[in-house]
Amino acid sequence: MAVRKNSKWFLEVLGPDEGHLHGVKTVLLSKDTAFQHIEVIEFGDYGRSLVLDGKVQSTERDEFIYHEALVHPALLTHPNPERVLIIGGGEGATLREALRHRSIRRAVMVDVDQEVIEVSRKFLPEFHAGAFEDPRTEIVIEDARRWLETHEDVFDAIIIDLSDPIEEGPCYRLYTREFYDLVTTRLSPAGVIALQSGTVAAHDLLNFSAIYRTLRTTFPTVWPYTAAVPCFGLPWGFQVASKERLSEPYSAGEYEGRMGGRINGSLKYLTGALCAAQFVLPKHLLSRIESESRVIEDHAPLYIYH
Repeated sequence: MAVRKNSKWFLEVLGPDEGHLHGVKTVLLSKDTAFQHIEVIEFGDYGRSLVLDGKVQSTERDEFIYHEALVHPALLTHPNPERVLIIGGGEGATLREALRHRSIRRAVMVDVDQEVIEVSRKFLPEFHAGAFEDPRTEIVIEDARRWLETHEDVFDAIIIDLSDPIEEGPCYRLYTREFYDLVTTRLSPAGVIALQSGTVAAHDLLNFSAIYRTLRTTFPTVWPYTAAVPCFGLPWGFQVASKERLSEPYSAGEYEGRMGGRINGSLKYLTGALCAAQFVLPKHLLSRIESESRVIEDHAPLYIYH
């Protein structure tokens, strides 16, 4: 394969023996905030991209896959979500997708790092698509765990869109049993949550399976699922959890009907059939989550390789 001469490359380290190499056209921004290192990079294949602490978060070419997969399964599970809390999601695309639901009357977004939001407003307008200015939107700059501890607002859905738990990062205390216990106190009786859960690559399942096991200590219903987000370089995991005891995800036809009746505009990634199918896990994933014993706790957090 011919390699472009005089190219600049960005290496995202995925593990001790693995990485994802991106050709770089332009570095639009690179700066440290009080919480993390932010970069906005124009990649050759993926376009404008948000990178936090060396980890690709979203790219212009395929962010719609990640954000539709994260947001809509949970909101479609709830019978009539009106109040949604988004934890993280500083580029605004998770907020954008939540606001497409006609039932949403209030959307609160809590992010610890105001500079991520400001950078996204300036450099990534296609990601938020005006969601920050929607009259239903409230932006809160605060540590999400502290905000939940000091506010008694109740939500029908809480979408947790955080970067991966790294030891020096701002997010690892938002993946613990104690945090999920707190989250349940801010959910309505039929409340649901959704979160990204890291890679589901066969050689690196601990984060995914430990999050599942930890959620099961708090929620009677936990539905893990997967999606292929090309810019991440590895297959990716997500989870939906509900305060209600639900038997199984909806059928393809039920999801399709709810999409048509509840979401403004056309989705680019999800169909009813795909929404139902993504909850079907391969045998090795089922075996791993069923056998997992690790519970993530404040005194024993889980960090990914970084």
